[in-house]
Amino acid sequence: MARGGGHRRHDGDGRSGDFDDDGPAIRDILAGALQARSEPIQAEAAVLAALALAPDSVEATLAAYRFYFYNHRLAEARPYAAALVVAMARRLNVATDWRLVGPDDASFTALDEAPSLYLQALLAWGYASVRIGATEDGVAALEKVVALDPADRFGARRVLAVVHAQAHDDEA
Repeated sequence: MARGGGHRRHDGDGRSGDFDDDGPAIRDILAGALQARSEPIQAEAAVLAALALAPDSVEATLAAYRFYFYNHRLAEARPYAAALVVAMARRLNVATDWRLVGPDDASFTALDEAPSLYLQALLAWGYASVRIGATEDGVAALEKVVALDPADRFGARRVLAVVHAQAHDDEA
């Protein structure tokens, strides 16, 4: 998360600006989460306060996903990652069900924030799904990221290879 301001977006349609119009209140609350990174209880309280203030805020949802994901609380990160996939799908004007999205539906290879965040969130959702035991859904999501990101900018191919290797080891 960018310190001192919201995320910048450029969705490939000529629009640029903050991810959300939630204003400084959300950013101020989330700044508390950044400052409290070494104090997870305080950081989580800040994230939850931001979500309570603006439950549909992409910025607050992103903060929640990152907080839970990077604290290895994957079951809690998963719904926020899913919400980000849906939010970015809307920004990209693609199906909100990632299973229906194809490589030609949007410029997923672009460096713009919406396609990048879409891929990152779907990768995180897939990884979290595998880790919590929803392996079939997780593998399907990881395979989708591989299909949408042929350059493998986010390492989905490597994650998928590890998942397949572990499944093979479990069968042996």
